[in-house]
Amino acid sequence: MPYTNEEGGLLNNFAREPKIYQAEPATEGQKRTYIFLGIASTALVGGLILVAFFVSNAS
Repeated sequence: MPYTNEEGGLLNNFAREPKIYQAEPATEGQKRTYIFLGIASTALVGGLILVAFFVSNAS
Protein backbone atom coordinates (compact mmCIF):
# COMPACT_ATOMS: atom_id res chain seq x y z
CA MET A 1 0.00 0.00 0.00
CA PRO A 2 1.32 3.42 -0.83
CA TYR A 3 1.50 5.80 2.07
CA THR A 4 2.98 9.18 2.86
CA ASN A 5 4.86 10.36 5.90
CA GLU A 6 3.73 13.69 7.25
CA GLU A 7 5.53 15.95 9.64
CA GLY A 8 5.49 14.44 13.09
CA GLY A 9 5.72 10.86 11.80
CA LEU A 10 2.03 10.37 10.94
CA LEU A 11 1.29 7.90 8.15
CA ASN A 12 -1.47 8.65 5.66
CA ASN A 13 -2.73 6.07 3.20
CA PHE A 14 -3.81 7.63 -0.12
CA ALA A 15 -4.60 6.17 -3.51
CA ARG A 16 -1.89 6.58 -6.12
CA GLU A 17 -2.71 9.12 -8.79
CA PRO A 18 -2.36 7.77 -12.31
CA LYS A 19 0.04 9.38 -14.74
CA ILE A 20 -1.71 11.83 -17.03
CA TYR A 21 -1.13 11.67 -20.76
CA GLN A 22 -2.65 13.30 -23.82
CA ALA A 23 -4.79 11.07 -26.02
CA GLU A 24 -3.75 10.72 -29.64
CA PRO A 25 -6.30 11.21 -32.42
CA ALA A 26 -7.60 8.10 -34.18
CA THR A 27 -5.81 7.00 -37.33
CA GLU A 28 -7.66 6.47 -40.62
CA GLY A 29 -7.63 2.70 -40.10
CA GLN A 30 -9.14 3.07 -36.64
CA LYS A 31 -11.83 5.41 -37.98
CA ARG A 32 -12.77 2.86 -40.65
CA THR A 33 -12.93 0.14 -38.00
CA TYR A 34 -15.19 2.29 -35.80
CA ILE A 35 -17.53 2.95 -38.74
CA PHE A 36 -17.66 -0.76 -39.62
CA LEU A 37 -18.37 -1.75 -36.00
CA GLY A 38 -21.09 0.90 -35.74
CA ILE A 39 -22.81 -0.37 -38.89
CA ALA A 40 -22.49 -4.00 -37.77
CA SER A 41 -23.88 -3.29 -34.31
CA THR A 42 -26.78 -1.29 -35.75
CA ALA A 43 -27.61 -4.15 -38.12
CA LEU A 44 -27.42 -6.67 -35.26
CA VAL A 45 -29.74 -4.66 -33.00
CA GLY A 46 -32.14 -4.04 -35.88
CA GLY A 47 -32.17 -7.75 -36.71
CA LEU A 48 -32.86 -8.68 -33.10
CA ILE A 49 -35.75 -6.22 -32.96
CA LEU A 50 -37.19 -7.69 -36.17
CA VAL A 51 -36.87 -11.25 -34.85
CA ALA A 52 -38.54 -10.26 -31.58
CA PHE A 53 -41.37 -8.56 -33.49
CA PHE A 54 -42.01 -11.54 -35.75
CA VAL A 55 -41.81 -14.04 -32.89
CA SER A 56 -44.28 -12.04 -30.79
CA ASN A 57 -46.78 -11.95 -33.71
CA ALA A 58 -46.35 -15.60 -34.73
CA SER A 59 -49.43 -17.03 -33.09
